[in-house]
Amino acid sequence: MVVEVKKVGVIGAGQMGNGIAHVSALAGYDVILHDIDQDRIDNGLASINGNMARQISKGSITEEERDLALTRIKTSEDVSALGDADLVVEAVSENEQIKRKVYQSVCPVLKPDAILGSNTSSISITRLASATDRPEKFIGIHFMNPVPVMELVELVRGIATSDETFEISKGYTLGLNKTIAVSEDFPAFMVNRILLPMINEAIYTLYEGVGSVEAIDTAMRLGANHPMGPLQLADFIGLDTCLSIMQVLYEGLADTKYRPCPLLVKYVEAGWLGRKTQRGFYDYRGEVPVPTR
Repeated sequence: MVVEVKKVGVIGAGQMGNGIAHVSALAGYDVILHDIDQDRIDNGLASINGNMARQISKGSITEEERDLALTRIKTSEDVSALGDADLVVEAVSENEQIKRKVYQSVCPVLKPDAILGSNTSSISITRLASATDRPEKFIGIHFMNPVPVMELVELVRGIATSDETFEISKGYTLGLNKTIAVSEDFPAFMVNRILLPMINEAIYTLYEGVGSVEAIDTAMRLGANHPMGPLQLADFIGLDTCLSIMQVLYEGLADTKYRPCPLLVKYVEAGWLGRKTQRGFYDYRGEVPVPTR
């Protein structure tokens, strides 16, 4: 069994994946960032560079720390590059079938004692683990977005996750200077079990005409002291991700209070997914975001 993580593999160079690579490299881990799309890899590296530049400007890291961290990050479109990683974190779309296909391709190339973690924000760790060749070495390592900024990581054990896997994953996470919250393996775990129904209720409030986009966000920012309104936050998360998590809650807990708002479904069907597509509850194509409803 791996006793200490030295090399970390990250599957997926999107927002979450490049963030995990970023904090891992800064913490001294060697990183291999894998994606099947070279353009996503290039964009991921550009994001890492940009985010580290912001950290330098704020004085949270030095240029020397940035330069050293960047030398620790290697990239590859070939999944076999993950073969010598001690811990591999999957950070692809919040879609169970996509994740299962990833595990089918990656498990054969991993060394026998490698730990496989998922950054899933809602899907059963026990069920995902069953799609791998190493359920006892599988664990949920749920980072918050944006990864370099947010302090919390949820660790989630599946029914088969071994004590050794948990302790090694815990050591890796603490090595990132993150705070750990341990969650049981229930749909959406803790943070999203609480957060996403609130966002969904805010969308219902808009759908039912109780308030406008700006009124709802202002009410929660100033009335509940939230740093951003729930509709603005939904755009930041991605409306497709919000819908996926609500569907996991609705199907997994069989309670109508988790039914996704029809307006959320409509926005996703329209391809209005939030900031990443430039339109969601706000239109981001101009200098200042403008409500779309």
